[in-house]
Amino acid sequence: MSEEHELGSPPSLSLERRRLLLSGGLGMLGLNLASRLRAAAPAPDHRPSTPIRSCILIFYYGGPSHLDTWDMKPNAPKEVRGEFRSIATRMPGIRISEHLPHSARVVDRLAIVRSLHHPMTNHNAAAFAALSGRSPAKGDLELLANDRNDPPCLGSVLSHELPERRGLPTFVALPHVMHNVVKLPGQVAGFLGSAHDPFQVASDPNAPDFRLDELELPGNVSLDRLGHRESMLRQVETTARSHDLDAYREKAVRLLHSDAVRGAFRLTQEDPKLRDHYGRTKHGQSLLLARRLVESGVRFITVNDHETNGQVTNWDAHQDVFPRLRNDLLPPTDRAFAALIDDLTSRGLLESTLVIALGEFGRTPKINVQGGRDHWPHCYSAVLAGGGVRGGTVYGASDKLGAYPDLDGVSPGDLAATLFWRFGLEPKTEVRDLAGRPYPLAEGQPLHSLFKI
Repeated sequence: MSEEHELGSPPSLSLERRRLLLSGGLGMLGLNLASRLRAAAPAPDHRPSTPIRSCILIFYYGGPSHLDTWDMKPNAPKEVRGEFRSIATRMPGIRISEHLPHSARVVDRLAIVRSLHHPMTNHNAAAFAALSGRSPAKGDLELLANDRNDPPCLGSVLSHELPERRGLPTFVALPHVMHNVVKLPGQVAGFLGSAHDPFQVASDPNAPDFRLDELELPGNVSLDRLGHRESMLRQVETTARSHDLDAYREKAVRLLHSDAVRGAFRLTQEDPKLRDHYGRTKHGQSLLLARRLVESGVRFITVNDHETNGQVTNWDAHQDVFPRLRNDLLPPTDRAFAALIDDLTSRGLLESTLVIALGEFGRTPKINVQGGRDHWPHCYSAVLAGGGVRGGTVYGASDKLGAYPDLDGVSPGDLAATLFWRFGLEPKTEVRDLAGRPYPLAEGQPLHSLFKI
């Protein structure tokens, strides 16, 4: 008998909460944002007086266990509560895992969402839902791959909708592209075209020789000479040019001219003690790089934690979940996350920068026979900080087993709507596809009550 069948559907849920649990499966048509033709936008609702300037999305690929991190169940049966104890945090009444001591110290600046849910049970489809805010049109297929006909990821929507800051990419992803046999979906612009794909960093910021060759001019090419070459190239290209390719090339040239962008990637300029504070790991230095990109003016940065799928290569702990979390996964993640919150705070950037940390789903309430937890998208946790968030709060609640939302269910579409709303966009704004069909930017509703504004 499957875990889901054993747990069943919670009898205590109201009809509205059941509707929330099912709603993630209704967004099967997707967004076609290829055209800039717009339908009339509805009147803004709760438009923020001060939109955020940037967002850092931290994606924990593989699916962290909510029951062993942010939503522990100390009163549940042993096969549910697991081996870890909960500890007090800076905020009375909020307790989290003993293996998140640094995060416990900064909980006064965090909002913990304990009722996130969607219906996608495999990594590919679930990642697409988390990174785009929508269920994939092809459903819950194990090897679902990127498709240029798909809706765009969150950063690509922002790249399309927000005015570009001169010489800066709107959307940066680092430090690698994620794979699960195929390239994990939800990382590209889909309908929007490659012009709105992320500027992709594909090297380890913790490496001693870290640099981006894409932002370095050849030794015999000056900026003036680069401009001359670009002018000649424009004269030669007179027929059959791809608009997407032109836009991508023009952005690359602007980046080469940008001192702010090139400087942001020079991590050697940072105080070694601060680098140590983040942790000398790929993930720790990626979060430090994300902070530097925020300072340079980049609007949206995705930091991918772990690159490929597998028991010991990411958060997908089907076996030995507790030693994996205790020894390998939680210590560097906890350290780097808290360091980012402290660093943004000390530089006066936290209020203007929204931080969102989540995986594609959580883990099963019941521990399996291999000492692990399996995929569980029906209820899991996300953490928000900055950007006007009410710190020291918990939004929503799971039931006594951590299996289903018991209060205020949140969908990936709601998180997407919240993100767009905080950037000053109206989530219900409609764009039309090439066939003239209108689609909203986000299918969900912003979580207004999570914010002070």
